[in-house]
Amino acid sequence: MKGVGTLASLNMTPELLKEMYYTMALSRALDDRMWILNRQGRAPVVYSANGHEAVQVGAAMALNRGEDWIVPYYRDLAMVLAYGMTPREVMLHLLGRADDPNSGGRQMPAHWGLKRRHILTTGSVVATQDVHAAGLALASKVLKDGRVSMASFGEGSTSQGEFHEALNFAAVHKLPVIFLNENNGYAISVPARKQMAIMDVAARAQGYGMPGVIVDGNDPVKVYEVTREAADRARRGEGPTLIEAKTYRFVPHSSDDDDRAYRSREEVAEWKKRDPVITFEKRLLDEKVMTEEELKAFQQRIKDEVNDATEYAEKAPLPDPATLWQHVYAD
Repeated sequence: MKGVGTLASLNMTPELLKEMYYTMALSRALDDRMWILNRQGRAPVVYSANGHEAVQVGAAMALNRGEDWIVPYYRDLAMVLAYGMTPREVMLHLLGRADDPNSGGRQMPAHWGLKRRHILTTGSVVATQDVHAAGLALASKVLKDGRVSMASFGEGSTSQGEFHEALNFAAVHKLPVIFLNENNGYAISVPARKQMAIMDVAARAQGYGMPGVIVDGNDPVKVYEVTREAADRARRGEGPTLIEAKTYRFVPHSSDDDDRAYRSREEVAEWKKRDPVITFEKRLLDEKVMTEEELKAFQQRIKDEVNDATEYAEKAPLPDPATLWQHVYAD
């Protein structure tokens, strides 16, 4: 990992740094609203990005958004926002409305997919997105279009066969793909030490002949730097990279999970001292990249956007029951 320098010393514009913060804070605010709607019985299951925002935003913004493809997993709210999905689109998806651009209300929440934003549709089976990203990268190599694909996944997925198949295939064919592991220490309720016999997911890269990089997943700038390096490497034809971002989820696995059964409140409280949204906000203010006035403006804008998205989605029509069999059986 690189040492911590000042933001002014980085090859990143103040506008990009502020966009990073805004997207992370927007994701957190939407996330909080989704939990409220769920607890009020107005929304189904919620899969939270709470705590993962720095990984997702840093990685997404290191790519050529609108050109490179991402294949996210269910915890990637901040990533799809960084890739251009709007709060309204997120809420339409959560509430299963007919205008949901991800699936028209046909998929459970957090099954992201938006072709015009280069977000490949995903499903519930974990690790399949790794194979899909490798396939996208193979297409890019054949077409010579210069695009990179990125799959993201939790560390629990690395025990699935598809993860290993994807890494092996991508390495053999030197595909322009990035495998981004968001390691929060728990495969649902199973701690990593009971799920794998190694300390780091990145160690698995060596067995497939690709670089394995470990990065602080609570620092969006560090994630951005290593992802940009991996993308540049991929575009040079040097093949895939496995990035392991060490992070933590502050809330249960989902709104149907009780994390008190497998981790202590003290552990959660200790990790919250490194909350990526709060620490990045402080860093931007301390280094005068963002002013207090800009912060207040961001906070008001986010509040307004979340309220607007909620009201818009709740008023939007549900899918017509007559369309139930569309895309299921051939006409």
